[in-house]
Amino acid sequence: MPDRTASTRRRPNRRTTLNSPSRLHAPSAALILLAWLALLSSLAGCRRTQPVKDAAMPVRIGFSVATDTFVLERWNKDIKIFTGAARDLGAEVIVQMSAGGAKEQIAQVNFLLRRDIDALVLIAHDSELLAPIVKKAREAGIPVIAYDRLILGTPIDAYASFDNREVGRLFAKALLGAVPQGNYLVVNGSVRDNNSFEVNAGLHEELDPSIEAGRVRLVDELWLEEWSFDEARDRIGAVLDRTTDIQAISCANDQIAQAAIQLLSERRLAGTVAVVGQDADIGACQKVAEGTQLMTVYKPLAKLATSAARLAVSLSRGEKPSADRFVDNKNGSQVPFFMEVPVAVYRSNLDSTVIHDGFHSAADVYRNVSVVPGNR
Repeated sequence: MPDRTASTRRRPNRRTTLNSPSRLHAPSAALILLAWLALLSSLAGCRRTQPVKDAAMPVRIGFSVATDTFVLERWNKDIKIFTGAARDLGAEVIVQMSAGGAKEQIAQVNFLLRRDIDALVLIAHDSELLAPIVKKAREAGIPVIAYDRLILGTPIDAYASFDNREVGRLFAKALLGAVPQGNYLVVNGSVRDNNSFEVNAGLHEELDPSIEAGRVRLVDELWLEEWSFDEARDRIGAVLDRTTDIQAISCANDQIAQAAIQLLSERRLAGTVAVVGQDADIGACQKVAEGTQLMTVYKPLAKLATSAARLAVSLSRGEKPSADRFVDNKNGSQVPFFMEVPVAVYRSNLDSTVIHDGFHSAADVYRNVSVVPGNR
Protein backbone atom coordinates (compact mmCIF):
# COMPACT_ATOMS: atom_id res chain seq x y z
CA MET A 1 0.00 0.00 0.00
CA PRO A 2 1.31 3.52 -0.67
CA ASP A 3 2.68 5.48 2.29
CA ARG A 4 0.69 8.47 3.34
CA THR A 5 1.42 11.35 5.66
CA ALA A 6 0.31 10.68 9.20
CA SER A 7 -2.73 12.63 10.28
CA THR A 8 -2.36 15.26 12.99
CA ARG A 9 -6.07 15.20 13.76
CA ARG A 10 -6.61 14.59 17.45
CA ARG A 11 -9.27 12.36 18.93
CA PRO A 12 -12.04 14.41 20.55
CA ASN A 13 -12.11 14.46 24.31
CA ARG A 14 -14.64 11.87 25.38
CA ARG A 15 -16.07 14.02 28.14
CA THR A 16 -18.66 16.59 27.13
CA THR A 17 -17.48 20.19 27.45
CA LEU A 18 -19.99 22.83 28.33
CA ASN A 19 -19.91 26.19 26.59
CA SER A 20 -20.62 29.21 28.72
CA PRO A 21 -23.68 31.21 27.65
CA SER A 22 -22.82 34.16 25.46
CA ARG A 23 -25.20 36.55 27.22
CA LEU A 24 -26.82 36.73 30.63
CA HIS A 25 -30.06 38.62 30.99
CA ALA A 26 -29.13 40.14 34.38
CA PRO A 27 -30.37 37.33 36.63
CA SER A 28 -29.88 37.66 40.35
CA ALA A 29 -26.78 36.30 42.04
CA ALA A 30 -28.97 33.74 43.81
CA LEU A 31 -30.38 32.42 40.54
CA ILE A 32 -26.89 32.17 39.04
CA LEU A 33 -25.70 30.25 42.09
CA LEU A 34 -28.67 27.89 41.95
CA ALA A 35 -28.05 27.25 38.24
CA TRP A 36 -24.42 26.38 38.81
CA LEU A 37 -25.30 24.11 41.72
CA ALA A 38 -27.81 22.26 39.52
CA LEU A 39 -25.23 21.91 36.78
CA LEU A 40 -22.60 20.56 39.15
CA SER A 41 -25.14 18.13 40.60
CA SER A 42 -26.00 16.78 37.15
CA LEU A 43 -22.32 16.38 36.28
CA ALA A 44 -21.70 14.51 39.52
CA GLY A 45 -24.20 11.88 38.37
CA CYS A 46 -22.31 11.22 35.15
CA ARG A 47 -19.82 8.40 34.90
CA ARG A 48 -17.30 10.36 32.81
CA THR A 49 -16.24 13.19 35.09
CA GLN A 50 -12.47 13.10 34.45
CA PRO A 51 -10.57 13.84 31.22
CA VAL A 52 -9.20 10.29 31.15
CA LYS A 53 -9.52 7.14 33.19
CA ASP A 54 -7.07 6.88 36.05
CA ALA A 55 -5.63 3.57 37.20
CA ALA A 56 -8.10 3.28 40.08
CA MET A 57 -11.18 3.50 37.88
CA PRO A 58 -12.65 0.34 36.33
CA VAL A 59 -12.51 0.02 32.55
CA ARG A 60 -15.30 -1.36 30.40
CA ILE A 61 -14.32 -2.73 26.97
CA GLY A 62 -16.75 -3.54 24.17
CA PHE A 63 -15.63 -6.40 21.92
CA SER A 64 -17.61 -6.89 18.69
CA VAL A 65 -17.03 -10.05 16.66
CA ALA A 66 -18.92 -10.51 13.40
CA THR A 67 -17.38 -13.29 11.37
CA ASP A 68 -18.62 -15.41 8.51
CA THR A 69 -19.12 -18.16 11.03
CA PHE A 70 -18.51 -18.14 14.77
CA VAL A 71 -17.80 -21.85 15.02
CA LEU A 72 -14.26 -21.16 13.86
CA GLU A 73 -11.90 -22.49 16.50
CA ARG A 74 -9.66 -19.46 16.03
CA TRP A 75 -12.07 -16.77 17.25
CA ASN A 76 -13.19 -18.70 20.29
CA LYS A 77 -9.58 -18.85 21.46
CA ASP A 78 -9.02 -15.13 20.85
CA ILE A 79 -12.08 -14.10 22.84
CA LYS A 80 -11.32 -16.37 25.78
CA ILE A 81 -7.71 -15.18 26.07
CA PHE A 82 -8.61 -11.50 25.56
CA THR A 83 -11.35 -11.47 28.21
CA GLY A 84 -9.13 -13.31 30.69
CA ALA A 85 -6.24 -10.89 30.15
CA ALA A 86 -8.54 -7.87 30.45
CA ARG A 87 -10.04 -9.25 33.66
CA ASP A 88 -6.53 -9.63 35.10
CA LEU A 89 -6.04 -5.92 34.39
CA GLY A 90 -9.24 -5.06 36.23
CA ALA A 91 -11.33 -4.48 33.12
CA GLU A 92 -14.78 -5.77 32.21
CA VAL A 93 -15.37 -7.03 28.66
CA ILE A 94 -18.78 -7.04 27.00
CA VAL A 95 -18.65 -9.42 24.03
CA GLN A 96 -21.07 -9.25 21.14
CA MET A 97 -20.65 -12.17 18.73
CA SER A 98 -22.55 -13.33 15.69
CA ALA A 99 -22.17 -14.87 12.29
CA GLY A 100 -23.97 -11.96 10.66
CA GLY A 101 -22.63 -9.41 8.23
CA ALA A 102 -21.72 -5.74 8.49
CA LYS A 103 -25.30 -4.63 9.16
CA GLU A 104 -25.53 -6.86 12.22
CA GLN A 105 -22.12 -5.75 13.43
CA ILE A 106 -23.16 -2.11 13.22
CA ALA A 107 -26.15 -2.97 15.41
CA GLN A 108 -23.76 -4.69 17.85
CA VAL A 109 -21.57 -1.61 18.07
CA ASN A 110 -24.56 0.66 18.65
CA PHE A 111 -25.57 -1.63 21.51
CA LEU A 112 -22.06 -1.45 22.98
CA LEU A 113 -21.98 2.34 22.71
CA ARG A 114 -25.12 2.47 24.83
CA ARG A 115 -23.34 0.41 27.51
CA ASP A 116 -20.99 3.25 28.42
CA ILE A 117 -17.82 1.52 27.19
CA ASP A 118 -14.34 3.03 27.50
CA ALA A 119 -12.79 1.29 24.48
CA LEU A 120 -14.12 -0.56 21.45
CA VAL A 121 -12.40 -3.59 19.93
CA LEU A 122 -13.61 -4.84 16.56
CA ILE A 123 -13.02 -7.98 14.53
CA ALA A 124 -14.51 -6.51 11.38
CA HIS A 125 -16.70 -8.51 9.04
CA ASP A 126 -16.16 -5.92 6.29
CA SER A 127 -13.03 -3.79 6.23
CA GLU A 128 -14.77 -0.74 4.76
CA LEU A 129 -18.46 -0.74 5.70
CA LEU A 130 -17.79 -0.14 9.40
CA ALA A 131 -16.24 3.29 8.81
CA PRO A 132 -19.36 5.34 9.77
CA ILE A 133 -19.96 3.52 13.07
CA VAL A 134 -16.26 3.72 13.91
CA LYS A 135 -16.39 7.46 13.27
CA LYS A 136 -19.40 7.70 15.59
CA ALA A 137 -17.53 5.89 18.38
CA ARG A 138 -14.45 8.06 18.06
CA GLU A 139 -16.52 11.23 17.99
CA ALA A 140 -17.87 10.08 21.36
CA GLY A 141 -14.26 9.93 22.55
CA ILE A 142 -14.07 6.13 22.58
CA PRO A 143 -10.78 4.71 21.27
CA VAL A 144 -11.23 2.06 18.57
CA ILE A 145 -8.91 -0.92 18.08
CA ALA A 146 -9.07 -3.06 14.95
CA TYR A 147 -8.30 -6.61 16.09
CA ASP A 148 -6.69 -8.90 13.50
CA ARG A 149 -8.49 -7.21 10.57
CA LEU A 150 -7.66 -3.63 9.63
CA ILE A 151 -10.59 -1.23 9.30
CA LEU A 152 -10.31 1.01 6.24
CA GLY A 153 -11.45 4.47 5.29
CA THR A 154 -11.59 6.20 8.68
CA PRO A 155 -9.11 7.05 11.44
CA ILE A 156 -8.75 4.44 14.18
CA ASP A 157 -6.60 4.45 17.30
CA ALA A 158 -4.75 1.16 16.88
CA TYR A 159 -4.47 -2.05 14.89
CA ALA A 160 -3.43 -5.29 16.61
CA SER A 161 -2.67 -8.23 14.34
CA PHE A 162 0.00 -10.45 12.89
CA ASP A 163 2.31 -9.64 10.00
CA ASN A 164 -0.09 -10.85 7.35
CA ARG A 165 2.30 -10.30 4.46
CA GLU A 166 4.70 -12.60 6.22
CA VAL A 167 1.93 -15.23 6.33
CA GLY A 168 1.81 -15.10 2.53
CA ARG A 169 5.59 -15.30 2.29
CA LEU A 170 5.57 -18.38 4.52
CA PHE A 171 2.97 -19.99 2.23
CA ALA A 172 5.12 -19.43 -0.83
CA LYS A 173 8.37 -20.53 0.80
CA ALA A 174 6.77 -23.78 1.97
CA LEU A 175 5.28 -24.56 -1.43
CA LEU A 176 8.41 -23.65 -3.38
CA GLY A 177 10.49 -25.77 -1.03
CA ALA A 178 8.27 -28.78 -1.69
CA VAL A 179 7.33 -28.05 -5.32
CA PRO A 180 9.97 -25.83 -6.96
CA GLN A 181 8.40 -26.50 -10.36
CA GLY A 182 4.80 -27.31 -11.15
CA ASN A 183 1.20 -26.18 -11.43
CA TYR A 184 -0.19 -24.10 -8.56
CA LEU A 185 -3.72 -23.18 -7.49
CA VAL A 186 -4.10 -20.10 -5.25
CA VAL A 187 -7.26 -19.73 -3.16
CA ASN A 188 -7.44 -16.33 -1.50
CA GLY A 189 -9.67 -15.34 1.42
CA SER A 190 -12.67 -13.07 1.62
CA VAL A 191 -12.63 -9.98 -0.58
CA ARG A 192 -14.23 -8.18 2.39
CA ASP A 193 -11.16 -8.72 4.57
CA ASN A 194 -8.07 -6.56 4.09
CA ASN A 195 -5.93 -9.42 5.45
CA SER A 196 -6.72 -11.42 2.30
CA PHE A 197 -4.97 -8.82 0.19
CA GLU A 198 -2.01 -8.57 2.56
CA VAL A 199 -1.50 -12.36 2.53
CA ASN A 200 -1.84 -12.38 -1.25
CA ALA A 201 0.76 -9.62 -1.59
CA GLY A 202 3.26 -11.56 0.52
CA LEU A 203 2.55 -14.75 -1.42
CA HIS A 204 3.26 -13.08 -4.74
CA GLU A 205 6.43 -11.43 -3.46
CA GLU A 206 7.92 -14.91 -3.22
CA LEU A 207 6.04 -16.68 -6.02
CA ASP A 208 6.29 -14.16 -8.84
CA PRO A 209 10.00 -14.70 -9.67
CA SER A 210 9.29 -18.41 -10.20
CA ILE A 211 6.15 -17.61 -12.22
CA GLU A 212 8.07 -15.17 -14.42
CA ALA A 213 10.85 -17.72 -14.90
CA GLY A 214 8.32 -20.33 -16.00
CA ARG A 215 9.04 -22.72 -13.16
CA VAL A 216 5.59 -22.21 -11.63
CA ARG A 217 2.35 -21.96 -13.58
CA LEU A 218 -0.82 -20.65 -11.98
CA VAL A 219 -3.67 -22.92 -13.04
CA ASP A 220 -6.09 -20.50 -11.39
CA GLU A 221 -6.29 -17.86 -8.66
CA LEU A 222 -9.59 -17.66 -6.78
CA TRP A 223 -11.03 -14.95 -4.53
CA LEU A 224 -13.81 -15.90 -2.14
CA GLU A 225 -16.73 -13.68 -1.16
CA GLU A 226 -16.67 -14.99 2.41
CA TRP A 227 -14.43 -17.12 4.62
CA SER A 228 -16.62 -20.09 3.80
CA PHE A 229 -15.84 -23.80 3.68
CA ASP A 230 -18.79 -24.44 1.36
CA GLU A 231 -17.86 -21.66 -1.05
CA ALA A 232 -14.23 -22.83 -1.07
CA ARG A 233 -15.28 -26.41 -1.71
CA ASP A 234 -17.48 -25.41 -4.64
CA ARG A 235 -14.87 -23.15 -6.21
CA ILE A 236 -11.92 -25.53 -5.76
CA GLY A 237 -14.06 -28.46 -6.92
CA ALA A 238 -14.84 -26.63 -10.15
CA VAL A 239 -11.12 -26.22 -10.82
CA LEU A 240 -10.37 -29.86 -10.06
CA ASP A 241 -13.19 -30.91 -12.36
CA ARG A 242 -11.32 -29.14 -15.16
CA THR A 243 -7.89 -30.50 -14.28
CA THR A 244 -6.19 -32.50 -11.56
CA ASP A 245 -2.76 -31.65 -12.91
CA ILE A 246 -2.00 -29.53 -9.85
CA GLN A 247 0.97 -30.03 -7.58
CA ALA A 248 0.46 -27.25 -5.00
CA ILE A 249 -2.49 -25.37 -3.47
CA SER A 250 -2.14 -22.19 -1.42
CA CYS A 251 -5.19 -21.81 0.85
CA ALA A 252 -5.86 -18.57 2.71
CA ASN A 253 -6.74 -20.40 5.94
CA ASP A 254 -7.05 -23.90 7.34
CA GLN A 255 -10.79 -24.09 6.74
CA ILE A 256 -10.15 -23.56 3.02
CA ALA A 257 -7.28 -26.07 3.19
CA GLN A 258 -9.68 -28.58 4.74
CA ALA A 259 -12.03 -28.14 1.78
CA ALA A 260 -9.14 -28.64 -0.65
CA ILE A 261 -7.87 -31.77 1.13
CA GLN A 262 -11.36 -33.25 1.25
CA LEU A 263 -11.69 -32.79 -2.51
CA LEU A 264 -8.23 -34.23 -3.10
CA SER A 265 -9.11 -37.25 -0.94
CA GLU A 266 -12.18 -37.91 -3.08
CA ARG A 267 -9.85 -38.05 -6.08
CA ARG A 268 -7.19 -40.14 -4.25
CA LEU A 269 -4.74 -37.25 -4.41
CA ALA A 270 -4.49 -36.28 -0.72
CA GLY A 271 -0.86 -36.28 0.35
CA THR A 272 0.43 -36.03 -3.22
CA VAL A 273 -0.47 -32.33 -3.56
CA ALA A 274 1.27 -29.79 -1.31
CA VAL A 275 -1.38 -27.81 0.61
CA VAL A 276 -0.79 -24.90 2.99
CA GLY A 277 -3.12 -22.83 5.21
CA GLN A 278 -3.08 -20.70 8.34
CA ASP A 279 -4.47 -20.62 11.90
CA ALA A 280 -3.05 -23.95 13.13
CA ASP A 281 -6.54 -25.33 13.75
CA ILE A 282 -6.44 -28.72 15.46
CA GLY A 283 -7.72 -30.39 12.27
CA ALA A 284 -4.94 -28.76 10.27
CA CYS A 285 -2.28 -29.77 12.77
CA GLN A 286 -3.57 -33.35 12.62
CA LYS A 287 -3.35 -33.25 8.83
CA VAL A 288 0.20 -31.91 9.04
CA ALA A 289 1.06 -34.83 11.34
CA GLU A 290 -0.65 -37.24 8.93
CA GLY A 291 1.09 -35.76 5.89
CA THR A 292 -1.97 -34.55 3.95
CA GLN A 293 -1.24 -30.87 4.70
CA LEU A 294 2.28 -29.61 4.16
CA MET A 295 2.23 -26.63 6.50
CA THR A 296 -0.01 -24.39 8.60
CA VAL A 297 0.89 -20.94 9.87
CA TYR A 298 0.69 -20.72 13.64
CA LYS A 299 -0.21 -17.31 15.01
CA PRO A 300 0.48 -17.19 18.77
CA LEU A 301 -2.94 -15.96 19.81
CA ALA A 302 -2.08 -15.65 23.49
CA LYS A 303 0.48 -12.95 22.66
CA LEU A 304 -1.90 -11.07 20.36
CA ALA A 305 -4.97 -11.23 22.60
CA THR A 306 -3.03 -10.33 25.75
CA SER A 307 -1.30 -7.44 23.99
CA ALA A 308 -4.63 -6.17 22.63
CA ALA A 309 -6.22 -6.30 26.09
CA ARG A 310 -3.37 -4.23 27.54
CA LEU A 311 -3.68 -1.84 24.62
CA ALA A 312 -7.43 -1.34 25.13
CA VAL A 313 -6.95 -0.59 28.82
CA SER A 314 -4.06 1.81 28.13
CA LEU A 315 -5.92 3.74 25.45
CA SER A 316 -9.01 4.05 27.64
CA ARG A 317 -6.79 5.74 30.24
CA GLY A 318 -5.38 8.20 27.76
CA GLU A 319 -2.01 6.49 27.44
CA LYS A 320 -0.16 6.20 24.10
CA PRO A 321 1.74 2.90 23.87
CA SER A 322 4.58 2.75 21.35
CA ALA A 323 3.60 0.91 18.15
CA ASP A 324 5.79 -1.55 16.26
CA ARG A 325 5.12 0.27 13.01
CA PHE A 326 2.44 2.30 11.23
CA VAL A 327 0.14 1.20 8.40
CA ASP A 328 -2.00 3.11 5.92
CA ASN A 329 -5.71 2.37 6.15
CA LYS A 330 -6.77 4.40 3.12
CA ASN A 331 -7.92 7.56 4.84
CA GLY A 332 -4.77 9.65 4.58
CA SER A 333 -3.48 8.77 8.05
CA GLN A 334 -1.14 6.19 9.51
CA VAL A 335 -2.51 3.74 12.07
CA PRO A 336 -0.33 2.49 14.96
CA PHE A 337 0.25 -1.20 14.28
CA PHE A 338 0.93 -3.54 17.21
CA MET A 339 2.29 -6.59 15.44
CA GLU A 340 2.97 -10.20 16.34
CA VAL A 341 5.05 -12.61 14.25
CA PRO A 342 3.56 -15.75 12.60
CA VAL A 343 5.38 -19.10 12.57
CA ALA A 344 5.42 -21.81 9.89
CA VAL A 345 4.48 -25.22 11.35
CA TYR A 346 5.58 -28.41 9.59
CA ARG A 347 5.48 -31.99 10.78
CA SER A 348 9.07 -31.55 11.99
CA ASN A 349 8.32 -28.71 14.42
CA LEU A 350 4.82 -29.46 15.72
CA ASP A 351 6.29 -30.33 19.11
CA SER A 352 8.33 -27.14 19.46
CA THR A 353 5.53 -24.78 18.38
CA VAL A 354 1.84 -25.50 18.93
CA ILE A 355 2.41 -28.32 21.44
CA HIS A 356 5.16 -26.53 23.37
CA ASP A 357 3.00 -23.41 23.69
CA GLY A 358 0.01 -25.41 24.92
CA PHE A 359 -2.02 -24.35 21.90
CA HIS A 360 -2.86 -28.03 21.29
CA SER A 361 -1.98 -31.18 23.19
CA ALA A 362 0.28 -33.88 21.74
CA ALA A 363 -2.52 -36.40 22.25
CA ASP A 364 -4.85 -34.35 20.06
CA VAL A 365 -2.30 -33.50 17.38
CA TYR A 366 -1.09 -37.10 16.94
CA ARG A 367 -4.49 -38.70 17.48
CA ASN A 368 -4.58 -40.27 14.01
CA VAL A 369 -0.93 -41.32 13.63
CA SER A 370 1.38 -43.84 15.28
CA VAL A 371 4.08 -41.96 17.14
CA VAL A 372 7.35 -43.29 18.48
CA PRO A 373 8.23 -41.17 21.56
CA GLY A 374 11.21 -38.93 20.85
CA ASN A 375 11.07 -39.67 17.11
CA ARG A 376 8.33 -37.46 15.72
